[in-house]
Amino acid sequence: MNFQVTVLKILVAYPDGFAVMEDLKRDMAILATSGRDWADRTRRLAARVPDLNIWSQGLVERTSGGWRLTSKGREVLEFMEARPMPEQIQASASETTPP
Repeated sequence: MNFQVTVLKILVAYPDGFAVMEDLKRDMAILATSGRDWADRTRRLAARVPDLNIWSQGLVERTSGGWRLTSKGREVLEFMEARPMPEQIQASASETTPP
């Protein structure tokens, strides 16, 4: 499970993108034990942004009692979840296909 992607996904589900630490820990525990599907999904999403760092990139901010998803965090998550365009799929396939 990719911790940083999981944090983004949890926060986006809360009103105003804010969750108190107790809720974050509970949700994290549920997802961490939910099986391989979640781990595979977060790994695929993380691959779209290999240098992801939710703190230094300003995607999540710590506030008194919890964490809040920033507007930039929402944008990055939307990018990660966006379906690749057909030309991106072709380019990716040609990069992995031997000549």
